[in-house]
Amino acid sequence: MAELGKKYCVYCLAEVSSLRFRCTECADIELCPDCFSAGAEIGPHRRWHGYQLVDGGRFTLWGAEAEGGWSSREEQLLLDAIEQFGFGNWEDMAAHVGASRTPQEVMEHYVSMYIHGNLGKACIPDSIPNRVTDHTCPSGGPLSPSLTTPLPPLDISVAEQQQLGYMPLRDDYEIEYDQDAETLISGLSVNYDDDDVEIELKRAHVDMYVRKLKERQRRKNIARDYNLVPAFLGKDKKDKEKAPKRKITKEEKELRLKLRPLYQFMSCKEFEDFFENMHKERVLRAKIRELQRYRRNGITKMEESAEYEAARHKREKRKENKNIANSKRGKEDGKDGEFAAIENLPGFELLSDREKVLCSSLNLSPARYVTVKTIIIKDHLQKRQGIPSKSRLPSYLDKVLKKRILNFLTESGWISRDAS
Repeated sequence: MAELGKKYCVYCLAEVSSLRFRCTECADIELCPDCFSAGAEIGPHRRWHGYQLVDGGRFTLWGAEAEGGWSSREEQLLLDAIEQFGFGNWEDMAAHVGASRTPQEVMEHYVSMYIHGNLGKACIPDSIPNRVTDHTCPSGGPLSPSLTTPLPPLDISVAEQQQLGYMPLRDDYEIEYDQDAETLISGLSVNYDDDDVEIELKRAHVDMYVRKLKERQRRKNIARDYNLVPAFLGKDKKDKEKAPKRKITKEEKELRLKLRPLYQFMSCKEFEDFFENMHKERVLRAKIRELQRYRRNGITKMEESAEYEAARHKREKRKENKNIANSKRGKEDGKDGEFAAIENLPGFELLSDREKVLCSSLNLSPARYVTVKTIIIKDHLQKRQGIPSKSRLPSYLDKVLKKRILNFLTESGWISRDAS
């Protein structure tokens, strides 16, 4: 009775109980997989006739040595699930295949057989042709495609987060760059009756929105790279005090301010390296000039340079001391010669230094100058009080002397300019 339940190929008489191909146009024509693939024909059956796969679901596609013993029925359910649920939804795919398979088994079997196996190697090329490669900048640079990579949240307190309007879990701000960028896609919807022009227009809107998102993220990266947020909160000053660096000259500070627009094209490390290299260049140029000076003075060894510098320093120090002594001696001699004509006259000790210079230049005795000064100031006070007065200046005072003295008293603040 067991022999009666078996099925045999009508061409080679091999047993085909597990898997056979039945012709849908001829009666009682069932072939084994080998005869069907060879195109066997018998009686009225022809190779182009329609066929039906009669399968008990027990044979394996990958042979008995394949891992897990997946049957053809499970393989078919797996391919249906990958088409229905998509790659990566392993839980739904495992439920579709059957309760006997876990999501981990489904993932490992599909990856090993259909991607890394012979089927995947035959269908997936090693190098995808016509792939667009970004040559603008290496990954992580200011212009690279990795601009949309999320950054870790800022390490700031809750009060500072509220001050900035910062949401750390989303790494967003309440007011972002180009705040109305979302209006480009907020009203978009995909309809089945859209023509090609409408579809392209909607794609253009999405592309514009993506560009705005990239620009927004690029600005965040610049602010994060150059520590602009801690600088705004005043934290960068403490960090600068902790990390001692070389002293920045005034010229370098001005150059940094002029080159600030380059921040958007250079990372912070590149920018600092740029100025560090400029500093090294200046140091090297100064060293080269120093070595050239040694060579002009006949020094060919570094051991001789120390002795030369010590002698040069002593020589310059002696010259400086000599100049200071000469200048002091010249000032004393100049003062004695300048006031020699009037220093022994009465009233000399009542004059200030400027008045002494004035009397010496006008060749006017101190007593006469004091007299003229008293008369002019007295007349000025009477005029301010509204008292009519007629000034009587000494006869030895001509117009030139009078004008010089009036100008001096005006500049010194003794009388106002109206009175002069």
